[in-house]
Amino acid sequence: MSTPVVKEQDVKKNWYVIDATDKVIGRLAVEVARILTGKKKPEYVDYIDVGDFVVIVNAEKVKFTGNKWNDKKYYRHSGYPGGLTEVVAKDMLAKHPERIIINAVKGMLPKNKLRALRLKKMKVYTGAEHPHAAQKPEKIEL
Repeated sequence: MSTPVVKEQDVKKNWYVIDATDKVIGRLAVEVARILTGKKKPEYVDYIDVGDFVVIVNAEKVKFTGNKWNDKKYYRHSGYPGGLTEVVAKDMLAKHPERIIINAVKGMLPKNKLRALRLKKMKVYTGAEHPHAAQKPEKIEL
């Protein structure tokens, strides 16, 4: 008996909504990464993108444990000498709260060619509203 070969067009992709209010960022990122990769599906294979779409609302209401609001730093580099920029998590929350979740989930995904495709299937919004009502997403409680 041979294992059936899964094709990407045969996989049904669902939409899910997750409310990030009072969720710890690391625990939220683990569950979102698991949904994006499709690890809970029986037809999961690591070389095909079989994951689902995720819409995250209320990104500005996430939590960090401990003193990470002041201690955690996000780095980026412009490519020029002296172009390293660091931003504290508290400042990142004030300016771009959705980037906190995007960076956390990006770090949880496997570092391969499917990573960018999987990140495109995650939509993060700061308020409680999102424009994806036509896809009829299911609400998930984590």
